[in-house]
Amino acid sequence: MIVFPNAKINIGLNVVSKRCDGYHNIETVFYPLKLYDVLEFVVAEKTELSVTGIKIDENPDNNLVLKAYRVLKKHFNLPEIKFHLQKNIPFCAGLGGGSSDAAFTLKALNLFLNLGISEEKLKDYATMAGADCPFFIENKPAFATETGNKLTPVNIELAQYKIVILKPPVEVSTLNAYKNISPVKPDFNLKNLCNLPVEKWKETVTNDFEKYVFRVFPVVRELKEKLYEAGALYASMSGSGSAVYGIFSRLPVNFEKLIPKGILIYQV
Repeated sequence: MIVFPNAKINIGLNVVSKRCDGYHNIETVFYPLKLYDVLEFVVAEKTELSVTGIKIDENPDNNLVLKAYRVLKKHFNLPEIKFHLQKNIPFCAGLGGGSSDAAFTLKALNLFLNLGISEEKLKDYATMAGADCPFFIENKPAFATETGNKLTPVNIELAQYKIVILKPPVEVSTLNAYKNISPVKPDFNLKNLCNLPVEKWKETVTNDFEKYVFRVFPVVRELKEKLYEAGALYASMSGSGSAVYGIFSRLPVNFEKLIPKGILIYQV
């Protein structure tokens, strides 16, 4: 079976409070992107994962695909599965690639093995794999709260725009990003984002992680500035970075020449 896990961006990201379990409550809007990994699997004699495409540093045994498989295996008599992941979504980017891989693993195994798991129960299993994973079960624009696992649908459609993602060659530790942030309740409720034209987002919609990441990795700030210089209606870092994205009504013809060498560019 072959599935195509997709990326996401965060439109706004506010860290509003620290929880007693050590995690943080956030408010953000998740928006799915047409940027895909490719995940293929077959029943085999031994469960294992091979990865091609973008090189990842982690041991494949720690990949979220296998973590999702193990979550289900605790509750169902699953066969041994051989997975192959073609990694196209950049990692350590704030684009949710790993979370998407895990969620699509759960959905695909449910369908392939006729497990009969409801969508709501799949979200519960997805939470066990990672905080962002439940979003990719429904995979529709959503206002996310708590650790990012409580989702409310929002009516946001960006199909008429061009979204450009820039990924610099730096990796941001999410753990360090949270350690260097002071939670605060935002002035603007992102749940109301659908009532605000994209042209107005620049004035109101913020990502709390940018202050820390821009200080430690100035290239990320510079890329956001480049997107605005190129005519973006709105530009932001996604998640805790290091990718930044710009939303354009139209791209300048010489856009790629405006971006420094060594930066990965994706247009969706």
